[in-house]
Amino acid sequence: MRTYSFLTVLFWSCMFHAVHTMPSQKRTNKHSLSERITGLSEYGGKTLHRTKRGWMWNQFFLLEEYTGPDTQYVGKLHTDQDKGDGNLKYILTGDGAGSLFIIDENTGDIHAAKKLDREEKSLYVLRAKAIDRKTGRQVEPESEFIIKIHDINDNEPKFTKDMYTASIPEMSGVGTSVIQVTATDADDANYGNSAKVVYSILQGQPYFSVDPETGIIKTALPDMSRENREQYQVVIQAKDMGGQMGGLSGTTTVNITLTDVNDNPPRFPQSTYQFSSHESAPPGTPLGRIKANDPDVGENAEIEYSISNGDGSDMFDIITDKDTQEGIITVKKHLDFENKMLYTLRVEATNTHPDPRFLQLGPFKDTALVKISVEDIDEPPVFSRPWYLIEVDEDAKEGSIIGQVVAQDPDITKNAIKYSVDRHTDLDRIFNIYSGNGSLFISKPLDREETPWHNITVIATEINNPKQSSQIPVFIRILDINDHAPEFAKYYETFVCENAKAGQLIQTVSAVDKDEPPRGHKFFFELVPEFAVHPNFSIVDNKDNTAGIMTRRNGYSRSKMSTYLLPIIIFDNDYPIQSSTGTLTIRVCACDSRGNMQSCNAEALLLPAGLSTGALVAILLCIIILLVLVVLFTALKRQRKKEPLIISKDDVRDNIVTYNDEGGGEEDTQAFDIGTLRNPEAREESKMRRDVIPETIFQIRRTAPLWENIDVQDFIHRRLKENDLDPAAPPYDSLATYAYEGNDSIANSLSSLESLTTEGNQDYDYLSDWGPRFKKLADMYGGEDSDRD
Repeated sequence: MRTYSFLTVLFWSCMFHAVHTMPSQKRTNKHSLSERITGLSEYGGKTLHRTKRGWMWNQFFLLEEYTGPDTQYVGKLHTDQDKGDGNLKYILTGDGAGSLFIIDENTGDIHAAKKLDREEKSLYVLRAKAIDRKTGRQVEPESEFIIKIHDINDNEPKFTKDMYTASIPEMSGVGTSVIQVTATDADDANYGNSAKVVYSILQGQPYFSVDPETGIIKTALPDMSRENREQYQVVIQAKDMGGQMGGLSGTTTVNITLTDVNDNPPRFPQSTYQFSSHESAPPGTPLGRIKANDPDVGENAEIEYSISNGDGSDMFDIITDKDTQEGIITVKKHLDFENKMLYTLRVEATNTHPDPRFLQLGPFKDTALVKISVEDIDEPPVFSRPWYLIEVDEDAKEGSIIGQVVAQDPDITKNAIKYSVDRHTDLDRIFNIYSGNGSLFISKPLDREETPWHNITVIATEINNPKQSSQIPVFIRILDINDHAPEFAKYYETFVCENAKAGQLIQTVSAVDKDEPPRGHKFFFELVPEFAVHPNFSIVDNKDNTAGIMTRRNGYSRSKMSTYLLPIIIFDNDYPIQSSTGTLTIRVCACDSRGNMQSCNAEALLLPAGLSTGALVAILLCIIILLVLVVLFTALKRQRKKEPLIISKDDVRDNIVTYNDEGGGEEDTQAFDIGTLRNPEAREESKMRRDVIPETIFQIRRTAPLWENIDVQDFIHRRLKENDLDPAAPPYDSLATYAYEGNDSIANSLSSLESLTTEGNQDYDYLSDWGPRFKKLADMYGGEDSDRD
């Protein structure tokens, strides 16, 4: 290599020396034969002669990377004006002048002062001048020339990457492209073979090869298996000079990975597996794991397990663990050691993503035999049913057997069983059970209307092992019998208008029954035998569990009879037939022409005849005033006689409460019952309210005026005495005064205070019509001179 470079430098030095010595004479002669041009000069009539430029250069060539002891000679600048007497001076400017390139100003010789690198700069542009030392003028115009650096093979090929990474599926065919590598050479590709690169493989044979011109790496062996070898390291060399001896070279490393394909079926490592399970294992209990090996990876190694056949395919199941690719065998149904002690399964493992290219290698699945043995344990008793339903009539006698539950020990030992009722489900102890045979019987009477269903729990326990027990729900339905009579569906407020016509419907009644007959309710309505032919009302059965109450005559009078009682018998149709009697209260009311009720109050009819409203108002006011005075007098008298329980001048518990309410007029029947003062004995005999019509049938009787029997003073004294002797009476008296006369008085005010505001005299002649008790008032106000008096 070094010898070759030296010969090249020597060759080009000789060539440059010949170029700049021998041909210069020819060029000088050529220029000396140039034409002469004559003309006038600025100095008068002298004739001037101009010849063509006599520069002796155009382009120089120089080898790069010169390593000789002396500076490298580039070339010589020369002009025809140079006579060799030293009058001319050569000046060099441009790229690298004075630093890289040095010129001898006397001779024009140019030398390279430093080693040059073509890869850094391949050519330099310089300009040259020839100046007369004496005059300082240029003897020739400034000229430009080029120094071009000739390339030598001093750069080895370099790859674009120090290391390449590639992958290819396993089992690929020969010649399958893997990756392309690229190397570049900094030398001049247009000059010689310094930059011509050839690729070769140094490491990686016989598995891979490389195209010498393109650098494409390809597979060289068929059916390379990832399972045998996954990683390959290939070393590629790039050499310049077309790969000839003496060329420079570079290398790179390519790491090639074989990717997996599904070319391997799953295989069980053993043909038979053994597992065991307790017979009490609940469904879903895992029993064990099996695994089929697949050398593939990723989705190519995914396996699906299933039970293909066997006598336990309906008792067990197998699921796939996606993380470990294992098959988990689980219990599917409850096992019974006494029924079957050994099960055999055939389990199949299948690839979920088979590759059609490799199906010819064989089925991508495998099977194995799994044997599962069932272990016996002491189990609790088992009932013959999951639950029991028992129906019993509600009139069943105490001690009657209503049903039976049956349980037995499922184990081979067949231990004896005893039965009991969970009392938490039968707090009233209505039911009981025979411990030996499980027969249920009644301990108390039943009532379907109170509790139609009873839900109890029966416990079965092994006698030899009380810890082994089980429970079963028993639902007891109480069947209905006809032990309740029908009755009215609700309370009816019935009325009949005074102007009612015969045959008019006044009420529709219906019935309810607590019983529930299987064929549904059917009720019949009729009057009691005593009123089978009622003179006022009749009943019509509508045949739809309702009946209508009809009038039998025209017109009804509140004054004669304000209320009627109509007894009605209601029958049902079940066995035994039950009946009841309901009484319908019918009130007589005043109605309008359309039959709308206006008033059913009969109090107005009880008032005595011949007494006007004005007289009643006067009597009421007098009685109220008298009553208030008596109460005040009695209270003051008692206060003087009794010593207070607490003697203190600051005691404020004796209160006078003033309501400023004198009381209402004669229409205010709620505030005060004037009848009590008029007839004290009537107060004690009857406690009924005057605003409620009694439900009994009564006749309106004409009685003597109430005020003829009144002894108000005796009544008040008697009541005061009772309160004085009452030990429960409060110790403090409260005085209530009423200063409100009330409103709605028909006679208006009897006071004469407002009479002064009227313009004319007021007529009080009607006072004379009130009887002898008001004679004094009639004389005071009814006379002609009453106003003046």
